[in-house]
Amino acid sequence: MTLRATSEKFGLPAALFSLKCLAAAMLALFVAFSIGLERPYWAFLTSYIVAQPMAGAVISKALFRIIGTFAGAMFAVAIVPPLVNSPELLSLAMASWLCLCCFVSLLDRTPRSYMFVLAGYTACLIVFPDVDTPQTIFTVASLRVQEILIGILSGSLVHGVILPGSITGVLLGRVDTILRDAERWSRDAIAVEPVAGLDAERRRLAQDVTELHQMSAHLPFDISRLAPRVRTVRALQDQLSMLLPLGAAVEDRLAELKAANDGMVPPQVEALIADIRQWLETPAPDNATRATLTQALIDRCHALEPAASADMGWREMMRLSLYARLASLIAVHRDCRDLADQMGTHSRAAVTPRVAELLEGRRNREMHRDYGGALRGAFAAFMTVAVGCALWIGSGWKDGGTAVMLAGVFLALFAAVDNPLAPLKGFMIGTIAASALGAVYGYAIMPRLDGFGMLALAYAPMLLLLGAMMASPRWMGIALPTLLGLGSPVLLSDHYVSAFGSYINGAVAQIVGIWFAIIMAGLFQSAGVERAIRRTIRAGWADIANRATLMSPPDVRGWINRMLDRIALLAPRLAATRRDSGKPLYDALRDLRTGVAIGELRQLRLDLPVQEGGRLATVLQGVSSHYRRLDPDAPQPAEPALLNDIDAAIDDLAANPRPSIRREAVLGLVSLRRNLFPDAEGYRRAIA
Repeated sequence: MTLRATSEKFGLPAALFSLKCLAAAMLALFVAFSIGLERPYWAFLTSYIVAQPMAGAVISKALFRIIGTFAGAMFAVAIVPPLVNSPELLSLAMASWLCLCCFVSLLDRTPRSYMFVLAGYTACLIVFPDVDTPQTIFTVASLRVQEILIGILSGSLVHGVILPGSITGVLLGRVDTILRDAERWSRDAIAVEPVAGLDAERRRLAQDVTELHQMSAHLPFDISRLAPRVRTVRALQDQLSMLLPLGAAVEDRLAELKAANDGMVPPQVEALIADIRQWLETPAPDNATRATLTQALIDRCHALEPAASADMGWREMMRLSLYARLASLIAVHRDCRDLADQMGTHSRAAVTPRVAELLEGRRNREMHRDYGGALRGAFAAFMTVAVGCALWIGSGWKDGGTAVMLAGVFLALFAAVDNPLAPLKGFMIGTIAASALGAVYGYAIMPRLDGFGMLALAYAPMLLLLGAMMASPRWMGIALPTLLGLGSPVLLSDHYVSAFGSYINGAVAQIVGIWFAIIMAGLFQSAGVERAIRRTIRAGWADIANRATLMSPPDVRGWINRMLDRIALLAPRLAATRRDSGKPLYDALRDLRTGVAIGELRQLRLDLPVQEGGRLATVLQGVSSHYRRLDPDAPQPAEPALLNDIDAAIDDLAANPRPSIRREAVLGLVSLRRNLFPDAEGYRRAIA
């Protein structure tokens, strides 16, 4: 979800956004005309490109655009003089630069990724239109930078000063909604009677956590003095991430306990769950009361835990796991509410000692990196520029550089989209409409204008309409290319160009460029959604297989973050294929819980003497082998031998003389058993 999605419908917010866009565009155009810049349309277009309803997002995007613009300009200045007499080498250099920038951008997957892709296509914007005059490349690059900077600064000034929207208020409101939803999901998960539709709703938490991550990237640039620290948002994301595996574990243990007890829930369990659900339904208003109530519930859970021992049965193991996971679930919900309090406070001091612990050493959120997808998108951009340059050079078409430039820009812009054909076709429609509209403006309206004031008045009606359309994700794909048409170099230049042929050639070059981008995207990025789903699923399995055999301390937090990010990526992709998304997402959640159990067992293995960890090592090696063999198209269940190894490890470690080892072993192995063999009969101690 982008920040523009906050203005889904046309109304006052969209109208205000459109007015501010118009003011920023006219300011940029006026300054560019006043100082005599050659191509003021770049200032005009940039003011719209950086526009966002939230001031913090505008400023952060402006900073990323400035850095990317300078990087692309420096590359253009460095590469053109030595290679201008070797068009083949220059074409390969430009294609390689765009390829590299796209690859890094696709791996980053944060708002800052725009900086890298911009560095790639800025070089295209500078080099291709002026490759015939290499002696002026430094002047051209400096002019492009000036024009773009004027647009950036104008947009940042207007959106940051005139009724600025604060990302802080939106973020805090979103956090409050997410917390209430998470508490409702947990309340339903631990209900004695199953709640219909719980899985579909709870899976949205993965998207919510990803959304918070994207929004928090703009916090350092927000105009509000009360903006929460990014590390507080990161800590909240971590705690929210824990809710999915814990809630699912409690739900599973409760169902298994009922099945083993003829469908009945023991009275003490039912009473405890009723009190926890009441606690979740009416959160305490202050952290002191919350801490007292939370600790009382956690103490009740621990008091009800049966002691782990060599002779405990399957029901006792289920009860131990249920109470332990309930206690953890309660603690995580308390931490989420405390961190929300921290985000809303004016003080930088931690509101509770526990919050101070959660904020200590906080690092960035771990995200899934799709190297295969990044290579694919980068290669598509490379081939688009390389093949386009070959056709341009071979044909001798004067305006072919514009077509290649736009094709490279569009492939770079939509490299992160699984199916770029849909937005590219939208841009094609918008460009055709813009060409017709631009012809009306350029040769019916503008010859009758005199002065900047009349130009602004003539442009205002269409710009207000297009600005309002940009506020809606549904119409932005048509509004933006139409704006590109109105910002044509033939219409907005340092002098009026009356040659209709030049305008037609430029319009044809734009349409051909987008058409060529559509062809190249179809060749290199078709069936992208299906392949992306397979890569994402394989990445999760490979991660589990690798983590199971590592001897270093487990990073459970990093694992949960990466898997939730994968789930957030899978959900819209599965929806796009019109397949039943329930089972793949359920399997991904099960894999998430399996990875958490592996982390617990790895830590236990490190705590055990080497001679006592043999059974555990066998189990972990078996889990690793199972996940390495899995095929996304035909996944097979785990082999019975692994179930026997798990039960043998329970036999061995449940007899350990140390109570803490017995407890952690039972919790981890029972979780692994339930995740990999949910339909297997309950554990029975092996007969000697």
